[in-house]
Amino acid sequence: MIDYSLIIPVYRNEGSIAELLDAMDFIQSGLDGALEVVFVVDGSPDRSHERLLEGTSGRRFRSKIVLLSRNFGSFAAIREGLLCAKGDWLAVMAADLQEPPELMLEFFQTLRREPVDVVVGTRAARSDPWLDRWASKLFWGAYRALVQPEVPKGGIDVFGCNRAFRDQLVRLNEVNSSLVGQVIWLGFRRREIPYERRERRHGRSAWTFSRKLKYLMDSIFSFSDFPIRLLFASGAIGLVVSVGVGVLVSTARLLDWIRVPGYAATLLVILFFAALNLLGLGILGAYVWRAFENTKQRPSAVVLMTHEIEASKAE
Repeated sequence: MIDYSLIIPVYRNEGSIAELLDAMDFIQSGLDGALEVVFVVDGSPDRSHERLLEGTSGRRFRSKIVLLSRNFGSFAAIREGLLCAKGDWLAVMAADLQEPPELMLEFFQTLRREPVDVVVGTRAARSDPWLDRWASKLFWGAYRALVQPEVPKGGIDVFGCNRAFRDQLVRLNEVNSSLVGQVIWLGFRRREIPYERRERRHGRSAWTFSRKLKYLMDSIFSFSDFPIRLLFASGAIGLVVSVGVGVLVSTARLLDWIRVPGYAATLLVILFFAALNLLGLGILGAYVWRAFENTKQRPSAVVLMTHEIEASKAE
């Protein structure tokens, strides 16, 4: 009987494997049930897979090592780990140990004892270099402004959930999407748990600027129609401005303030049709967005729970 499952994507983490396994023993010692750890090796080019095979035997926890055929990205790896997990309560953490093991214990205890379905770790502080802190703040600020305002200010790196939430999450089988966005979109009873992010002790982060930019773009196009609304608003405002400018130019032409032949007509045509083009693209984009939303096959609603009360028997 497995009570808890911990999913850990592994990529270029050879140097932290020994410390990671010791941390799993620590987590198991603090739980009141059996722990299963699912390591998903995401096509790592180093010896992370071999280190896991060598180090997991004889441990206090049950382990499952999943080796992907190539590097698919951490979110795809997490999803595969969630599909393999058998616990009633599940959590996700990184293999670099920047999230303290105590946070996972708090995740599991909160999920088991309190009426919540999903818990997310929010960074109260972080021991990263100032440039990384600044870049992270800028990234998550843009994410909150353009995609989902419900996301905590420091962003989400790790989360935990019960089996019901997991089942709904893995149903959202979308490519080039955002796992964080799906967690927030699903709703359910959510609790934020603050923690201090540790300094990275082994290796370098694979979370490069290009990957952050791709992640932000995927999130915008998967969960927000902001670009289409911006295009539509620009076209509508452009039409109003073009009419106003047209009145001014026409008046100036009648008063002989503009003496260049064809100037007024050319300016009016350019302004009007440029704005009309933007407006048309915005309207077309709105229809395309609705068609795109239907192709995702997300449920129109997600049921949290159902209560059935029998009718009382007439005396």
